[in-house]
Formats: sequence, C-alpha cells, structure tokens
Amino acid sequence: MRVAFITRSSLFSSAGGDTLQVLNTANYLGKLNVTVEIKMTHEKINYNEYDLIHFFSIIRPADILGHVKKLSQPFVITPLLIDYSEFDKQYRKGISGKIFRFVSADRIEYLKTIARWLRGREHLTSFAFLARGQRHSIQKILREAAMVLPNSQTEYEFLTDRYGIKKHYVEVPNGVESKLFTNSWKCEKDTQMVLCVARIEGLKNQINLIRALNNTEYQLYIIGKPAVNQKTYYNECQRIAAKNIHFIGHLTQEELVPYYEKAKIHILPSWFETCGLASLEAAAMDCAIVITHKGYAAEYFQDYAFYCDPSSPASIKQAVDAASASVTSKIFQQKISSEYTWQNAAIKTHEAYKKILSS
Repeated sequence: MRVAFITRSSLFSSAGGDTLQVLNTANYLGKLNVTVEIKMTHEKINYNEYDLIHFFSIIRPADILGHVKKLSQPFVITPLLIDYSEFDKQYRKGISGKIFRFVSADRIEYLKTIARWLRGREHLTSFAFLARGQRHSIQKILREAAMVLPNSQTEYEFLTDRYGIKKHYVEVPNGVESKLFTNSWKCEKDTQMVLCVARIEGLKNQINLIRALNNTEYQLYIIGKPAVNQKTYYNECQRIAAKNIHFIGHLTQEELVPYYEKAKIHILPSWFETCGLASLEAAAMDCAIVITHKGYAAEYFQDYAFYCDPSSPASIKQAVDAASASVTSKIFQQKISSEYTWQNAAIKTHEAYKKILSS
C-alpha cells in the first residue's frame, strides 16, 4: 500500500504537534508495510503513484481544495480542528484584533488565509477557495472524504456540530514514543520545577503563564521557539519575565527527556488544545499535568490533570500549586503506555485505510 501524506507547507519550518504526529505515524505505518511519502501542499504531486491520499488540518482548506479536485483515488483527513477564535477575538492586538471581534470563527480563518497569501507566506491550491470561503470549503472537503480520522471523540462531535456533516470516522488518538518517554522511577522530582514545552505563540498563552509565576517560588522553563509570525509576542514574553523564568529554546525529543525526568509539573495553559502532545509525554514520565479546560484535552486526561482558566493568571497559579503538592497516578502512566502510543495510532490508521480500500 502506498499513501501520500499531504501537509501544510510550514510543517518543518514552523514545527508543532502536527509535525510529530505526521512523522511518527508515517514511521510506524512503515512497520506495517505501508509506504508513506510526506508531501507539502505546495508541491506538484503525481497522485497516480498512491493508493490513497491522507490530508492533515482541515482548518487550512485552501491547502487542500486544489488537490481534491484532481484525485481519482479516495482520501481521508485528520482534521486537527483548532478553534483560535477566542484568542483572536479577545486578545489579538492591532487592526486585525479589532476586526476579528466582529466576525465568525470561520470568517477569521478566511481572512487570515487571504492575508498570508497576499504576503507570499502561503500558496492557494485553488482559487475556488476565494469564492467558497472557509466554511463552504471545509464542507466540500468533508462531503468528498472517504473517512475522517479525528484524534478524539470530542473533536469529531465538534466537527459535526460546526459543519453539519456526519462522516464515517475512526478515532485515532495521539500518542507518545513509548520507547523514549518512560519513567525510570530513579530521578527525584523538583516540586518547584515547572515546564512548558510548546511553540511560543499567543494560542499557547505563555504570557499569562509568566504573569502567574513571575517572582514566585517556582522555576519556569519555557521550552520551544517562537512561531514565525509571533516574534513580537515572544519579545513581550521575554520583556515581562522575572529572573525565575527561563527560555530554553527548541529541544529535540531526546533532549527533553532529562527535563521531564526532573520536573514535577508540566503546563499548557492554552486557549485551545486538541490534546497537548508534550503533556502526554510529560505525564508518561511522572510529571503532574496542568492543562487548559478549553478544547479536547480533557478526553485524554480526565481526572488525572489539574485544569486552569487561560484568561486568569490566578487560576493558573492555583492549578500549579495543586499540582506541585499532588501525587501522580501510576494508573494513568500505564494507560498512556498501553493506549496512547504512536504504534497504536498507526495500527488504527492502517485499519481505516484497509476498510476504505476494501470497499
């Protein structure tokens, strides 16, 4: 079986959780005798070389429409449906922030796509997107997809509620690299060491995290690089940070291990999270988890995490205090190692492929 993964053009230049998902899923599908080639949306692709096409990120329909109309084989989509609208409406600065307060979530994404295209940062695969708009473009893609592969049941329900289209689907939860992220039980945890592993950008909300922990007893380590269009945000984070806030920069997966081993707490106080891959990795290594209550993450973490309101530094600090004093759950670590792995994600993905091609 030959499959093309078609992903956003900035998958590697602005790496995020979807980068890990794409690379690890492709790797483990290879062990199941599936040949996967990763293609960027702006590339010219010979579709006839593949039995099936797999798109990622339905919130970028301008990347997908032009490919869909050329396909003769079936395609699936991993939605990665993130709702940026609360951040965009309430906390985005400048002229765009003022405009976004008065338009819908889909219209916001449409305007952002047009702006990136006009600045030469993105390529439109089809000018039909300009006429259809965000919402109708997504609905067209959903109608024509053979199957949807959401990362949670919550995501699928959000997708169907927003766009009014129900599709056959297979839930494919996110995972961790279980051979790498496993707790040795040997390293003593530092109850005042807090990690935030994420790309530095407004959606991830590092600025309110800094406000919450500035000049406290905690040592906060912000690990990640700024998003390509969020340098001003990154500079503001650095400007307000006290001496107990440390900016580490990007680390490889292997380099993250000693940080996870030592830290007691990992936090993602985002405005929206589909899962929070770093939170899963940290939990697998016996970190207490603080995470946003907005998005789909609660389906993964249930009662095994402490939840915060991303708009409130006081709520963030309260959740960190509770996590610092907590005893982590070995049951949840076992659940991650048995259910939330990239190997399992590949197995479920492979099952979906076989079901489509056999029919």
